[in-house]
Amino acid sequence: MVLTTFEMLKRPRRNRLKASIRHLAQECTLTANDLVAPLFLIPGEKKRELIDEMPGIERYSVDCLVKEAEILHAQGIPAIDLFPAIDPFIKDHEGSEAWNPQGLVPTAIRELKQEVPSMCVIADIALDPYTSHGHDGIVNDREEVDNDLTLEALVRQSLVYADAGCDILAPSDMMDGRVKVIREALDSHGFQNVGILSYCAKYASAFYAPFRGAIQTNLAFGDKATYQMNPSNIREAIREALLDEEEGADMLMVKPALPYLDVISKIKEKTTLPVGAYHVSGEYAMIMAAHEKGLLDAQKTLFESLIGIKRAGADFIFTYAINQILDLLN
Repeated sequence: MVLTTFEMLKRPRRNRLKASIRHLAQECTLTANDLVAPLFLIPGEKKRELIDEMPGIERYSVDCLVKEAEILHAQGIPAIDLFPAIDPFIKDHEGSEAWNPQGLVPTAIRELKQEVPSMCVIADIALDPYTSHGHDGIVNDREEVDNDLTLEALVRQSLVYADAGCDILAPSDMMDGRVKVIREALDSHGFQNVGILSYCAKYASAFYAPFRGAIQTNLAFGDKATYQMNPSNIREAIREALLDEEEGADMLMVKPALPYLDVISKIKEKTTLPVGAYHVSGEYAMIMAAHEKGLLDAQKTLFESLIGIKRAGADFIFTYAINQILDLLN
């Protein structure tokens, strides 16, 4: 039976008839201000290297990274996050290069704060780019990642980065208690204004594989399941978020993003802190691979993915898709 016009009073399609009306009715908006660009560092000068595992993404020497940051900032990107790919011969069991004041990341922070002072500089706090075994912490004689020994190393790394001028430290290691000890160390050394963005819910995910290629690290043994979270759990993520808030975190992070939209939403309900999401390397790489095969339009698919993450409750998103979608946003 076909309803008459009189009988059908409610027609949701009226709000979708033309672009101007759709804009008025739009519930969620994505802008350049919502995005953080993860950038990869390599030693040397005037160097840019394409990353095989992540089409369109490069590693930069410090001078080239500063120029890239200037370009992104001019297009409205407010923040970048730094990840080093260091020479293998300076990696060791403890990851001691992580707290070298003349290392890649502190050097880049100083250059960025001098050349692009209005950009927010975020730096990852973890040992995996620096350890010879590829784990995020210090490994004991039983081949276990030792939580409390790792905390001491993370504090040393944090103080070096803070001294270089970093705006926000992002501990991504998932060690128990690391937010508390980093906050206390920062405050006691006069870095009260340096923020902490805690990866409160970093899952032991298969989606990180391209990233490990980008920073040129591999696990010598085992996996990261004893410190990163079980993908099956959500109550645990909420517990971690509330613990990190209590310990002094200023912002919280869920990683990966698309498979964990429910986690983003639930944590957003439980905290008053800003909640971010990391649209990780595997999420980006699989869309780009499908694009290369002609199966998907990368720009449209990446934009839709980021809108979905924002709709789930993310206040900001770390993503490799920025250069793919900037013209849509601007």
